Amino acid sequence: MDLPWMLDELAFAGDEHLDPAFVAAYDRKQGSAPDAAAADDLAILRALGVGEASTVVDLGAGTGRFVAAVAPHVARVIAVDVSPAMLERLRQRIDRIDVTGEVTTIRAGLLTYEHRGGSVDAVHCRNVLHQVPDAFKGLALHRVARMLRAGGVLRLRDLVYDTTPDRLEEHLRTWFAGAADDPAAGYTAADLAEHVRSEHSTFTWLLEPMLEVAGFEIVDRTVHRGVYAAYTCIRRD
Repeated sequence: MDLPWMLDELAFAGDEHLDPAFVAAYDRKQGSAPDAAAADDLAILRALGVGEASTVVDLGAGTGRFVAAVAPHVARVIAVDVSPAMLERLRQRIDRIDVTGEVTTIRAGLLTYEHRGGSVDAVHCRNVLHQVPDAFKGLALHRVARMLRAGGVLRLRDLVYDTTPDRLEEHLRTWFAGAADDPAAGYTAADLAEHVRSEHSTFTWLLEPMLEVAGFEIVDRTVHRGVYAAYTCIRRD
């Protein structure tokens, strides 16, 4: 159905996500070491019963760091991203590892991915929810809950402000103070300021009720440096 109010996710993600050079630079900024966040997320999913018979959807899969971590341990991974350049980089990464299960790549977004088949066991979503305004975050989370089986797991990571509006300026100043000096090595203070201006990161006290309204129970919550939030959520019956 053509909805005149629906968001163009690729436009919101930015033209740079179509540029292979940008995607390669993005990958370099994540570092060459094994992805600790992906390893942590995999451990959490496995502790909650995700295993060799499971199907996992990675929404906003990017260049495939989590897909590469989880694919050797499950029956099927569906990697979803709006950027063809990101998906190409993901395929190259998967080609270099030993994967026993099935990896499917689909060009779509949080709001356009249409899951086919039975309910899935887990959904992973890392640093993509901030690309859409809050109303669409709520819609995206509702769509995620619909594709998960009852008791299924959502592992969500994003940049979320764990503060109140009256303390936001100080909160951001502290965040910027820990930024990288070299743009080739990581995100600089200018990069973080651009994120605040142009992306749609929200407050924890707005995001968490959205999760609950969508049908999730938050069973674990951490926020590193007041911004880097991680949630483990179970879909209620």
